[in-house]
Amino acid sequence: MFIINITYKVELEKVEQHIQAHIEFLDEQYKQGTFLASGRKVPRTGGIILAKVESKSKLEAIIDQDPFKRYDLADIEIIEFVASKAHEELGFLIEN
Repeated sequence: MFIINITYKVELEKVEQHIQAHIEFLDEQYKQGTFLASGRKVPRTGGIILAKVESKSKLEAIIDQDPFKRYDLADIEIIEFVASKAHEELGFLIEN
């Protein structure tokens, strides 16, 4: 499991120019089953994505397709963790 920590490095006006393409990228990854949750940080300095993929290298290749990465709008940190506990509704996240 991975946490993707996105931190904007440009002004919001520039981010907004690419937000629709970013949403389309997110939608595709949800269809593929890669992304499980996502949203904006508060205050709006970036976002967080929760992802489940086989490897960090595969996730890096996916993130390379994100317009925020392609257009150098944000710094992206990938944090890997092993979920050992989760609410019963999220039990599918636990790795055996």
